[in-house]
Amino acid sequence: MTTGTEMLIIGGNFADPSVIRVGEDYYMTHSSYKLTPGLIIWHSRDLLHWNRFSAALMTYVGDVWAPDFVHHEGKFYIYFPAGRSNWVVTAQNPAGPWSEPIDLGIKGIDPGHTVGPDGKRYLHMSGGGFVELTDDGLAVAGEVSQVYEGWKYPQEWVVEAYSLEGPKVTYHEGYYYLTVAVGGTAGPPTSHMAVSSRSRTPWGPWEHSPYNPIIHTRSSAEPWWSKGHASLIDTPAGEWWIVYHAYAGGYHTLGRQTLLERVEWTADGWFRISDGLAMNSVDTPLLTSFHDDFESTALGFEWQCEGMNPAERFRYDSGQLSVEGTAENELHSPLFFMPMHERYEVEVEVRVKGNAEGRLLLYYNESAYLGIGLHAKGVSHFRSFKGYGTMNHDGGHAYLRIVNDAHIVSFYYRFDGGPWMKYDKVVDASGLHHNTFGGFQSLRIGLDAVNEGTVNFRNFSYSDINRGK
Repeated sequence: MTTGTEMLIIGGNFADPSVIRVGEDYYMTHSSYKLTPGLIIWHSRDLLHWNRFSAALMTYVGDVWAPDFVHHEGKFYIYFPAGRSNWVVTAQNPAGPWSEPIDLGIKGIDPGHTVGPDGKRYLHMSGGGFVELTDDGLAVAGEVSQVYEGWKYPQEWVVEAYSLEGPKVTYHEGYYYLTVAVGGTAGPPTSHMAVSSRSRTPWGPWEHSPYNPIIHTRSSAEPWWSKGHASLIDTPAGEWWIVYHAYAGGYHTLGRQTLLERVEWTADGWFRISDGLAMNSVDTPLLTSFHDDFESTALGFEWQCEGMNPAERFRYDSGQLSVEGTAENELHSPLFFMPMHERYEVEVEVRVKGNAEGRLLLYYNESAYLGIGLHAKGVSHFRSFKGYGTMNHDGGHAYLRIVNDAHIVSFYYRFDGGPWMKYDKVVDASGLHHNTFGGFQSLRIGLDAVNEGTVNFRNFSYSDINRGK
């Protein structure tokens, strides 16, 4: 049973965390879906403050789900499912370079690596599957078999589905502890949980923890919904913590965010949440503001595209970010930035050439987006299903702003030397999330260009406006 000591450590849609410790350094990665660069790697020295460090996947191989970060005999591995198969990338250093992805050729999702008492390497899979790996960890050495039946919650609990997923294996004092997610990862607030089982071998037999579920939202009155998909991690001082994801209550639009909570080991060798044992309170994500003038030589890891590397479409051009417009129905991707707060504002300077429209938008998927754009005749508001009138201005240069105030989205614009003006449309965006559209995405900030011509962006800024409210 959870105790209200959870701490938000990475805001925004960074789901399915997998964390490792190497000496005094912690590294973590998450599901990256279609976003590229994928498998963003975060680094920390204290489990609280995290920075984007590198990316392990620079090419698109399909939707990337629930990875497992592994450090084995001095080498780093990330196992992950994508494109109806499972893959692995490797590196000598988490900063890279990372190898090209290697296809393991097995179905299933959420691989979890372990080493058995026989010294051989194995993957646990969703649904209780299990498969042996070759000694180098780069291929399978047999067929997938069934070795685990998960703990069952009471039938009257309100969950989304059973969905045994996310196996993570921790070896501790003679036992293999298998931490899995059940209950479905979205749906009602009380769906999803993390449960534990243990065995003397990674293939069983298994006994279930008397403290199950270890992590679970029991009521929609709690601040975090659908808590689950957990990884255990220890500190050099011998403390133990659990990292997992959850939705902020009422904010499915932000996706599944990364939380941290203290665990303790009982006298009979089980782990459970430690009542009241928390680090100094952390109630906001690490990043409260961000600015990019686009004068660097490469985009930072804050920026991603769907299904393509940003460099395939967006380029630096004389201290600005330049992109060619495409037809709205043509396959392309905006450039995405992940919001982290319930209340925020975002601004960008835009110049357009030809018939192109430069857009600042909030985007869930190709069927659900909204924003404000600049074209040769002025500024206009658009949604995925409709365009609106133009605020006339001849010049092709403007500043655009979006304010998302707890789902209520307003649009602003300013021409050279003039004041900020509010566009006469305000939108409730609270329904733009997975439970409506599927896909486990979040409502992301995007920069885009449509129609024939060129768009240049400068001076992008993102600010948390949650403080003091």
